[in-house]
Parts: sequence; C-alpha cells; structure tokens
Amino acid sequence: MTRMPPRPQAPSTRTVLVTLYDQVQSLDVTGPVEVFTGAGAGYRVRTASPDGAPVRTSSGLTLVPDLALDGAPVPHTLLVPGGHGTRHPDPRLVGWLREHAPRAERIVSVCTGALLLAEAGLLDGRRATTHWAYCARLAREHPAVEVDPDPIYVRDGKVATSAGVTAGIDLALALVEEDHGRDTALAIARALVVFLRRPGNQAQFSAQLAAQTARREPLREVQQWVTEHPEEDLSVDALAARARLSPRHFARAFRAETGLTPGRYVERVRVEHARRLLEDTADGVEEISRASGYGTPEAMRRAFLRTLGTPPAEYRLRFRARP
Repeated sequence: MTRMPPRPQAPSTRTVLVTLYDQVQSLDVTGPVEVFTGAGAGYRVRTASPDGAPVRTSSGLTLVPDLALDGAPVPHTLLVPGGHGTRHPDPRLVGWLREHAPRAERIVSVCTGALLLAEAGLLDGRRATTHWAYCARLAREHPAVEVDPDPIYVRDGKVATSAGVTAGIDLALALVEEDHGRDTALAIARALVVFLRRPGNQAQFSAQLAAQTARREPLREVQQWVTEHPEEDLSVDALAARARLSPRHFARAFRAETGLTPGRYVERVRVEHARRLLEDTADGVEEISRASGYGTPEAMRRAFLRTLGTPPAEYRLRFRARP
C-alpha cells in the first residue's frame, strides 16, 4: 500500500524544501537558504536530491542533501534552484516536480530553475521570469509560458520565479516579509549585508549593465556623461552635439552599439539615480526630481510608474534604508 506524503505543515513551522542536482548553481541554493534560516524558528529548511546522494555544483562544491526526493514530505515552500544542470535536466527530478510540486503551498524557482518548472508543466499559462540570458530559450521551448525578461522576480499565484542568481535572495526576502513581516525581512537583509530588498518589478540590470558599452569612444563618453549628469539636458540634440555627430547619425549609432535608444538609456539612468536617492537620503521628492533631471515631481512619478510600476512615495516607503 502506497503511503501518501503528509500535508504541508502549519504556517508557524513552514518547511522549505530545496531540490539539488548535479551542476546546480551553489549561490542559487545558499542565498535563499541563508535568508530562510535567518528567520530562525519560522522555517525548517531541508535539501533533497533525486537519489539522496551528494551533488557537485557548477563551481565544484559538493552539497550533501538531507534526504532523497522520494522520501521528502510535501513542503510549504518548494524551492528549485538553477544551474548548468538545467541544460539537460535529470528526468527523475522533472518527473518528481510534475507529480509532487503542485501539492506545495508555494513553488519558487531561482534563475534557470524556471526551466525545470516549465519542463514539468508548472508554468503553463503563467507569467514567469528567469536569468536574462535564458529568457529567449524559456519562451521558445515553452510557448505556453508568458515570459517577462525584465523583473528580478515575478509572482503568479502560488508560483514565484526569479532572475539570475542573487535575485533569489530578493525573492526569498519578499517571501519572509510575506510570512513574518517587514521588520524580520529587513533584519535578515542587514545581517547578510544586503542593504535593501529590491522590489520584484525592478529591472534585472542597472542602466549601465542593461546597455552594451559602445565601441566608439565618443559614444562611450556620452554614456559616461549621462550617468554622471542625469540632471543635465540629455536630449538627443544635446547628446549628439557632445559626440560631435548629427542627431540622426548619433541616434542610429547609439542604438546600434548599445542596444537601447538614447531616450530609453536616459530614462533608465534617471530612474536608477532617483531610486537610489529615495533609498539612501532624506531629500524631498521635489528635490530628488530636480537632481535626477525631471522637470517636475509629476514627471518623475510617471517615469516610476512606467518603469517600476510604483510611484516614488510608495517606493520610498517600502524600500528606504532605515537606521
């Protein structure tokens, strides 16, 4: 007679089960684990591999699981990390996820762990994200998944997916905040020297990383100028004059070499500059809007809503560092 796994534990003793497999990304595992264990008695973290045997991570570390997947109880939170092992998924792991994961209260993936969830059919009809370099693959191989390449994490019902590597820490902190409150999540973030929990709809890249570095020196100098002077006139005409190019030639060359239009690059730089001032200073919204190159607080508000999905005042309320 087959014994049914026990039901998820009561919220006061939430079990977090982390799946392990060969060539898993070690930080995808240890980052969220440090967050959940930092909450103390609120979580019981267990690790499991398909056969219970130790696994070797993509960086060469050996991780010893607590048990085999077949003997694992249904957890409150099932966490599936990413890594090189997702390139050729272990069919035992995918089969276990397909059969058992739907019974968990929450299903969470980090980085390319989303590919394993998709392979098990757990992302069909859902919005999801993964590491920026694998979003196209996720969309191509699993057309039933609504892939959003921009956010650092996405929640869709009981399923949460995060972007590359360290974004798993942000998602884990968000889950701790959901379970135990903001003060607990911020205390863990400080202990880990993660200064702030990033909002899920924050872009995976900073403005500088999102754009490629231009090959030609005049365009590289313009990129640097924009970053250092967000409050200046950053119109195409002004930037083209700085690069000593015609506006039309400049706009075409900038996009070709960086992957972004000048306007889009400027918007990202200004939003990022304003976001950091909101997080790290007590300056007023009007002062920050001027320092970030917005003519008015309303212009900054529209940019925040367009880029982050939240107004500046709410962003500060949720994500400003506290002493």
